[in-house]
Amino acid sequence: MRLVKIGLASVNTTVGAFGRNVDRALDVARRMAAEDVTVGVFQEQLIGGYPPEDLVQWQGFVENQWPQLERFARETGALSTVFLVGVAVNHQGLRYNCAALVAGGKILGLVPKEKLPTYNIFYEGRTFSRGYPGMREELRGVPFGDFLFRFDFGLLAPEVCEDIWSPEAPLRRRTYSGAELVVNVSASPFRVGHGDTRRELLATRASDHQCTIAYSNALGSNDGIIFDGGGFINQNGKPVLEEPRFQEGFAAAVVDLDRTLRLRAENTTWRSDREAWLREGGKLVPTIDCTAAFTSRREMLRYPVPAHRSFFLPAPDTRRSPREALCEDILDALALGIGDYFEKTRAFKVIGIALSGGRDSLLTLLIAYRYAKRVRPENPGSLLRAFYMPSRYSSDATREAAETIARELGVSFQVVPIEEAFERELNIARTMLAGAEVTPITEQNIQARLRAQRMWNWSNSSGGLFLQTGNMSERAVGYTTTGGDLMGALAVIANVPKTVVMYLLDYLLEQTGYEGIRKVLAKPAGPELAHNQVGEEELMPFPILDACFYLFAGEKLVPSEMQAALEAMFPEVEGARLRTYVEKFIRLFLQSIYKWVQAPLSLHIGNLDLDRERALQLPVVTSSDWTKG
Repeated sequence: MRLVKIGLASVNTTVGAFGRNVDRALDVARRMAAEDVTVGVFQEQLIGGYPPEDLVQWQGFVENQWPQLERFARETGALSTVFLVGVAVNHQGLRYNCAALVAGGKILGLVPKEKLPTYNIFYEGRTFSRGYPGMREELRGVPFGDFLFRFDFGLLAPEVCEDIWSPEAPLRRRTYSGAELVVNVSASPFRVGHGDTRRELLATRASDHQCTIAYSNALGSNDGIIFDGGGFINQNGKPVLEEPRFQEGFAAAVVDLDRTLRLRAENTTWRSDREAWLREGGKLVPTIDCTAAFTSRREMLRYPVPAHRSFFLPAPDTRRSPREALCEDILDALALGIGDYFEKTRAFKVIGIALSGGRDSLLTLLIAYRYAKRVRPENPGSLLRAFYMPSRYSSDATREAAETIARELGVSFQVVPIEEAFERELNIARTMLAGAEVTPITEQNIQARLRAQRMWNWSNSSGGLFLQTGNMSERAVGYTTTGGDLMGALAVIANVPKTVVMYLLDYLLEQTGYEGIRKVLAKPAGPELAHNQVGEEELMPFPILDACFYLFAGEKLVPSEMQAALEAMFPEVEGARLRTYVEKFIRLFLQSIYKWVQAPLSLHIGNLDLDRERALQLPVVTSSDWTKG
């Protein structure tokens, strides 16, 4: 047996907070060593925080990470653990995103990332340079490039995040060169359902390449990108450990690396593939011997046996239902997004919401309350402020619903009518129009803008974080007011479709039984900016609206293809009506890009987000002529 205990760390980092990031990592590192961890795995860009974006172009941002890496090495020098740490380095004028190997008080090696993503939210190719096969260089006296590292417990191959996502991954040549333990330091953003994707990918890679993989993911939210933490250990395709997500700390498990070598020897296909690779000119990756620099202590480790004491029977099933997993993941991710924005900016003292009595602001309040419960468990409501600002169109039912949920949560609730200001602004608008009548849309927008203005005034004087409460579906088609309900400091559910908003509220009602949720759901969804307003009557049924958005913006279908898909999805709706909905969606969507590019910073939870800088990069000035083919 060759037992190794692998620890996976989750550290909530802040971009640019080098010293604080390392302090948090050192705390986890010491706890790992105290529990006999042999190899401790941290995340990508641990020291600098992720994503640094164009800060990497500042030489000082990169150069100042090195002293902190040295400090980490120095302060862990007495620990009997090898650590993998994510860091940015400057080499010959180029910036590299690296995994640093640290043990025995020394930096033993740097392995740069090879695959630099430039899709979706990522822009790494803009700022970083790539490592490459056969790279053999030295940085500050440290081996820098494509290397393996030999310790007394086995042969280790570091790599960084995206390197494992490519089928032409570096781990192919590294395992063919003898690497037994592949360690991936990662910063993979949260995406709905993405945990299953990671799990399956790592199982596939570990099985295909006959190795043990340790994968540790970043934790925390920076600029709306949410990292859920967690990690996996998989040995030759067999799951060993799954680290909990959305929480700081670490998890660890023992593996027998002799088992990895035995399975590799038994797998005739893997051996044949390796032989073919060598015949075709494959180059073995060189190994750096670290046995003189570090000696592990593994005498306390015990063979990994199943907790339920059977190698043949399945372990108890602790998996959540798909409904619970979906809802809890989204709620946890968005609560983390609010909390990290609130704490890391260090600009706010309290969180405020314009609570309308409708679904969107209710869900936003409940998510903020979820965060508040974590940091102020004794009195979460003390961190939140809710403001109800009625006009002549506001109903008693929405006021009662808003007041009820605020009371149930223990949140301060103020009624601040806007009727007098609404009438005054109407008269001013008529004057500016030289007597012409104000349009109905303008009447609605005046109310929304008055509410936003008051929230900003409150925010400026109280140090309050003003949360924007609009959802993705209505934002996509411009069913929102520029300077009004589109405004706020942080858009919490701006990338949550309306059907998902309602699904989450149904779930939360089941879980909590809050009467305030029940009262909100009892009334049709509508903004109450005019008499008897119902959102689905003014737009289209929300399931069809969300389907249109997905098919057009996600699947990139043209109108005729969208209609064919909708007819299959909604056979009960006549084709002519579906055609009308498609045409209406396309027109509203393309006309509304100018609106949603002005929205505040949004939290990202899916691959299909309304964010011109990170997801859907569409021109503001555009025509729909091309859709008519």
